[in-house]
Amino acid sequence: MSYRVAVRALCEFTAKRGDLDLRFTPSPTALEGIAGHQEVAGRRGAGYQTEVPLSGDHRNLRVSGRADGYSAALGQVDEVKTYRGDLDLMPDNHRDLHWAQARIYGHLICQRDGLSEIRVALVYFNVVTQKERVLVEVVTADELRTDFEQQCDLFIDWAEQELMHRGGRDRTLAALSFPHTDFRTGQRPLAEAAYKTAAVGSALMAQAPTGIGKTIGTLFPLLKAMPGQGLDKVFFLTAKTPGRRLALDAARRLNEQADPEPIRVLELIARDKACEHPDKACHGESCPLARGFYDRLPAARQAAANAGWLDQLSLREIARAHEICPYYLSQEMARWSDLVVADYNYYFDLSAMLYALTRGNDWRVAVLADEAHNLVARARGMYSAELDQRRLRAIRRTAPAALKKPLNGLHRHWNDLSAPAGGPLPDPDYEVRPLIPSSFLASLQRTVAAMTDHFTEHPFAIDSDLLRFYFDLVHFGRMADLFGEHSLFDLTRPGTRSDRPTRGRLPTRLCIRNVVPAPFLKERFEAAHASILFSATLSPRRYYSDLLGLPERTGWLEVESPFRARQLQIHIARNISTRYPDRADSLDPISAIMARQYQQRPGNYLAFFSSYRYLEQVADRFNQQHPDIPTVRQHRQMDEASRQAFLDRLVPDGQGIAFAVLGGAFAEGIDLPGDRLIGAFIATLGLPQVNPVNEQIKQRMQVIFGAGYDYTYFYPGIQKVVQAAGRVIRTQDDEGVLWLMDDRFGRGQVRGLMPGWWFRGTGGN
Repeated sequence: MSYRVAVRALCEFTAKRGDLDLRFTPSPTALEGIAGHQEVAGRRGAGYQTEVPLSGDHRNLRVSGRADGYSAALGQVDEVKTYRGDLDLMPDNHRDLHWAQARIYGHLICQRDGLSEIRVALVYFNVVTQKERVLVEVVTADELRTDFEQQCDLFIDWAEQELMHRGGRDRTLAALSFPHTDFRTGQRPLAEAAYKTAAVGSALMAQAPTGIGKTIGTLFPLLKAMPGQGLDKVFFLTAKTPGRRLALDAARRLNEQADPEPIRVLELIARDKACEHPDKACHGESCPLARGFYDRLPAARQAAANAGWLDQLSLREIARAHEICPYYLSQEMARWSDLVVADYNYYFDLSAMLYALTRGNDWRVAVLADEAHNLVARARGMYSAELDQRRLRAIRRTAPAALKKPLNGLHRHWNDLSAPAGGPLPDPDYEVRPLIPSSFLASLQRTVAAMTDHFTEHPFAIDSDLLRFYFDLVHFGRMADLFGEHSLFDLTRPGTRSDRPTRGRLPTRLCIRNVVPAPFLKERFEAAHASILFSATLSPRRYYSDLLGLPERTGWLEVESPFRARQLQIHIARNISTRYPDRADSLDPISAIMARQYQQRPGNYLAFFSSYRYLEQVADRFNQQHPDIPTVRQHRQMDEASRQAFLDRLVPDGQGIAFAVLGGAFAEGIDLPGDRLIGAFIATLGLPQVNPVNEQIKQRMQVIFGAGYDYTYFYPGIQKVVQAAGRVIRTQDDEGVLWLMDDRFGRGQVRGLMPGWWFRGTGGN
């Protein structure tokens, strides 16, 4: 049995030495990189080959890749690298890695064509100046073969270990049994559908009730499918930390029965949470964990592979033992783990690591997206970009002299852009433009180029505010390159009229606002062998399919609920309107209903409202009228400790009402079984606020999908209601009450989007 490895992966394993050095090393955008490669190829003339597929073997190792360019007439293979800034400041270990890749491609061409020698070239192309620097060496085929075999020999012991691990892992997974004595109601059809999806290599949307065990019900069948489908990895992706914890708990239960080889499980967390020295820069002259990182990495990598279980704590202990950075050790172990548990952004973001590794290594992967209803909003954020002119004005005052001219030029073009497009504006605070002016983008690119040069030349004197603004400019430029019907370009004049200056132009905020992430996510789903999106709220199906760019043949499963209507008493307060103009009149009726319900059955309740302001209004009125009933409130910007303290108030046999925001941290992803929560009050339909931005989104949704109001307001609002209500019934033994406080909850269209089991055999009341 042979082990296959990409040329780049082989060289990154064998040829990296020295420090981890993340001093400002600017790289072009993906589009700039593609354009740079095309420009280089276009200069080479007829007969020049690009993206040349090559492969070769040494012992039981198969090495493959694509050479950037080859000229048979010159007998020269090119490894093309695009860059910004001063090439002379590139660290030596980066250059060594590039040469290692180029020489392997040289060997593979010599082997293929029977050449005795070849010209091996590194072509460095500056995307700003459009100039090349070409470094060439003439190397004999014997020298290149020796280099190739040495690189392979350095990797083969690891490859043989990986083959043994994979064989043992596959035998373990083939014999794996469900970790519980039996499936819960609905769990078996979910597991069967997930397994079939992996078997045929397709996508599935699964709407399954809260509390049936969706995590283990999807993870178990995907792991079972790994051997038969030749899957390299399973990615379990979550929107929030609680989902990650549930996935790790499920994986641990499965690993407990593993024989002979456990699966390797890796938890990926954000860099700021993993960093051991947040006060230090990521290079060897500042951080001790970056110094000699690549020299100590092999031993740490081996220890991590032997450990197998690599959650945040375990990985940190291994990294400490080997004195290397835990965050970048986790990045390395993503290559060698079977199950990776991570946030959505690791696969779906514009520069997502797991997606890049999947494409670069030609992995066969399965993607599980937990609580997938969150992916619409999260993906919109990933593919949006914003710039605030107030930040530019502040930065201009303190910027280095070399940056004054480009920053001033950007400011002038920004002012020109901000001038009204013509005639009086319907809304002086908000304006949508059909296009981003090319003159502004050209100025932005010049500013980015100047800042790139500055940071490259002054790696030890980087101002954090300036650097953050630089990255904002870079991201804005990238999204401008990708701008289309899926996004809006808008200008906002922030602040109230009273706090605006009386002289000079008003500062504006520019936003490329993604509305439909489907064009970006489509290629992510296409790169996966199988994708399974699951949630308690994926209705209507077409809404999520349209916005997420799922394949046309995506399957659909609606899982039967294990719960019955008798478990949840549903009351609709048809005499209350929570529409914005009616809210003042709603305070007393809502307070009365909550008090009456609490007095009938004391215990723990959650009360959900559409905004913090509305929450405060009702809570103040309730406390005035019923001071004897204990309450707790959700506040803006609660940290993790504060959120946990809020939940800790909801203890078994406890009593009180907890006020929370619909769609917030306590409306989904929390588990309060039994009498930790016996009821919920939900005021309003959860509809997003009517404002100029949402009205523009509604117009765009109408143009694209013919369902502007539903896609912008109605479906997202009802989804929040169903998620919040799902906190009440968590097990088949739970019983509780749900108050829906708004007359619109009585409408058939609203009821049609509620879980069917709520009303089965009842009429509601």
